[in-house]
Amino acid sequence: MTSQDVTRDLLRSVSRTFYLSVRILPEALRGTMGIAYLLARASDTIADSDGANVATRLRRLADFETMIQGGGNANLHAIIQRDIQPRNEGERALMAALPQVIERFGAFEPWEWKETQELLANIIRGQSNDLRTFPDSDSVAALADADSLEDYTYLVAGCVGEWWTRIAFHHYPRYSAQAEADLMPLASAFGKGLQLVNILRDIRADLADGRCYLPADELQKMGVAPANLRETPSEAEPVFNAWLKKARSYLDQGRDYIRAIRPKRIRIACYLPWRLAGQTVDLMVSRPPLLRSEKVKVPRSAVYGAMFRSLFAAVSNIPVR
Repeated sequence: MTSQDVTRDLLRSVSRTFYLSVRILPEALRGTMGIAYLLARASDTIADSDGANVATRLRRLADFETMIQGGGNANLHAIIQRDIQPRNEGERALMAALPQVIERFGAFEPWEWKETQELLANIIRGQSNDLRTFPDSDSVAALADADSLEDYTYLVAGCVGEWWTRIAFHHYPRYSAQAEADLMPLASAFGKGLQLVNILRDIRADLADGRCYLPADELQKMGVAPANLRETPSEAEPVFNAWLKKARSYLDQGRDYIRAIRPKRIRIACYLPWRLAGQTVDLMVSRPPLLRSEKVKVPRSAVYGAMFRSLFAAVSNIPVR
């Protein structure tokens, strides 16, 4: 099996939705975007591994960054595999195939390698900060303030939107009707919006794990202690709703981003996550996750509907009104 086959199969096993988006992308972007996603997913797997304590995960994240920079591949890979053993079958396959994925990464042209290495460094920094904020504990810890939440969403997603845009402009000088510098704030907001929707959707599960991404100072103003939210999550509803409104605002900027870009295949790839995130926000308005135990999830029929509408979004701005 070739390294390209491995990459394709890994994408399918760890993210079916993103796999579809990557398959839609023009060939000039497909390999870069796919490998970058797999590396980001690997670091996420390390950061979220519940079979290792926080100190171990921080060390393995540092080892992974060393591998990305081209150092100690065989030895460090063995150490990471020893300590990080995810339950998900696709993630286990990804961790086993890291040397092959990094080999593909090393074949990037120098400019793309540097851009992607800096991207991954940002993502790993965000994940490491996250682990330090939420150490192994029986209690619930919260982010300090709005700036902390904004910084986290930028490091793990906002900078991804900027990276995506730089890579796309590199291959398609007429990528957008707007200048690259003017498009960057929309790119960052788009990425932050997608991440914020995920955070809000998963709030009950995160609280069960001792993580509260809602800012502590905003909760304090409402007289709410993070430690109480496991038992009475509804107390955080005003703060939650304010950030849900913020997420929708970011997605509105994501809409402006999609309307500005030209390549049809890239418009489809951007439209799919934007549309599904917007539908997830709508579900959270009608079925507030703080008041319900079931996970907020867009139904499969809506996913198919988004895929169908994306074909029109490739050639028209009507679907992104």
